[in-house]
Amino acid sequence: MEQETNGMELLLDSAETRELLEKTRPYMEMMMQYNAALREIRTKFEVLDDEFSVRYNRNPVETIKTRVKKPLSIHEKLRRKGLSMSVESIRSGITDVAGIRVICSFVEDIYALSDMLLQQDDLRLLRRKDYIAKPKENGYRSLHLIVEVPIFLTDRKEYIPVEVQLRTIAMDFWASLEHKLKYKKDIREAEAIAAELAICAEQVASLDLHMQQIHKRIEHEN
Repeated sequence: MEQETNGMELLLDSAETRELLEKTRPYMEMMMQYNAALREIRTKFEVLDDEFSVRYNRNPVETIKTRVKKPLSIHEKLRRKGLSMSVESIRSGITDVAGIRVICSFVEDIYALSDMLLQQDDLRLLRRKDYIAKPKENGYRSLHLIVEVPIFLTDRKEYIPVEVQLRTIAMDFWASLEHKLKYKKDIREAEAIAAELAICAEQVASLDLHMQQIHKRIEHEN
């Protein structure tokens, strides 16, 4: 009798598992596609960096970081937009589920890489926001692109949106510290620290420009 009960439980578990898999499959497939798009765009930047190395004997890319938003972050963004938690809402309502951050040596490298990336005819530019030319009020600087990247599946081609952020090492250092201030709770001197960070943002911009000028002088000597 006990064996029969265990068998029924296993059958029930199996049925529930299949039902759960069927419900989650569309979400899993979608996230697989976002990850595939990130691999595609990362490869594009790595190829450009390799070409720079061969042609100009230097690498404009310092580091590349990628991420896919976690379910909780996706849910929170959908909630703020007044959208339901569904694959359709995610696809239509969020363009930064997949993100790549490219850290460059100099500001001019940011614009050079951006131009070269957008010249590739398999990409579609959806949106461009230049927070370097026009920084945010808090001092944030970065170049943001939303591009659609083609991925080739077994039976079709899909265009998947990816958010691309390009910034210098100094900009990334500043943004990392500002992010901690923004999301850490109960900071007593939050306003004073934000004011100091705004000053630092101007110093970072000045430093980036100065370093670029020094770099050009060094290159000119060669």
